[in-house]
Amino acid sequence: MIKSFLQLNTIFISILIESLPFVLIGVFISGIIQMFVTEEMIEKWVPKNKILAVLYATLIGALFPACECGIVPITRRLVAKGVPLYAAIPFMLTGPIINPIVLFSTFIAFGSSLKMVLCRSIFALAVAILIGLLLAVQYKDDQLRKKEVISSSMPKTLKEKWMGTLEHSIDEFFSSGKYLIIGAFVASAMQTYIKTSTLLAIGHGKMSSSLVMMALAFVLSLCSEADAFIASSFQNTFSFGALAAFLVYGPMIDIKNTLMLLQSFKTRFVIVLIAYITIFVFVGSLFI
Repeated sequence: MIKSFLQLNTIFISILIESLPFVLIGVFISGIIQMFVTEEMIEKWVPKNKILAVLYATLIGALFPACECGIVPITRRLVAKGVPLYAAIPFMLTGPIINPIVLFSTFIAFGSSLKMVLCRSIFALAVAILIGLLLAVQYKDDQLRKKEVISSSMPKTLKEKWMGTLEHSIDEFFSSGKYLIIGAFVASAMQTYIKTSTLLAIGHGKMSSSLVMMALAFVLSLCSEADAFIASSFQNTFSFGALAAFLVYGPMIDIKNTLMLLQSFKTRFVIVLIAYITIFVFVGSLFI
C-alpha cells in the first residue's frame, strides 16, 4: 500500500512538472489574444471559405509550442473571439503534434529517422481536417459551455494591455489549473493501479494493438514533447500503425485535456469530438 502511494505521488508530480510549463505558455498566449486580438483582426485572418479555413487552421498549429492541455485555453479564447469552431478544433488537434519541438523529439526518439515524423504529421493533419469538415457541417454555434462577454472598452495604452494580459493569464491559470491537477491525479492513479502488462497482453492482433496503444496514450496522458520516447520503446512489441496511433491519439485527447475541454465546451460536443478522434485514429492506424 505504501509503495503504491509513493508511486502514485511520484507519477503525479512528474505529470504536473511535465505539463505545467506548457499550460503557463497556453494561458499567457490566451491573455495576449484577449488583450491584443480583436474580432476584426480574426475576421481578416480566417478565410471565409470553410474548407480553406480548416486547412489554414490545421497548419497554423505548427507555430504554437503548446502541449495538448496548454492549447485548450488558447482554443477557447479563439472561439470566444469569433474563430469558427470548425477552424479552432483542427488547430487544437494539430498544434501539439506538428510544432517543431515535437517533430524534432520524434525524429530523435526513432533513431534520427524521418519515417515516423512524416507519418505522425500527415496522420494528424488528415484526422484534424476530416474532423474540421464534419464540424463545419454539424455545428453552427461555438459550443462553449459559458458565453463569454468580450468587453467593448479595450485597454488603450500598451502598459494597460500588458497588465490586462497578466491579469487574464492569472485568472485563466487558476480556472484551468484545477482541471490539470485533477486530470494529473486521475492519470497517475490509472498508471499506478492499471498495469501496463495487462494492456500489452491483449494487444497482439492488428486491431487490438491499435486499440491498446490508443488506450495507453489516453491513460498515460504524456506531453507530446516526450511521448515519442515512450512509443519508441514499444517498437519490438507493436506494429508501426499502432505506434502511430499512440503518437496521434494521445496529443489529441487524454485524461488531462478531456477534463479541460469539459470545462470549456458543452459535454455533448466533447463526447462527439472524442468519438470522432477515436474512430478516425483507429481506422487510420489500420491503413498504415
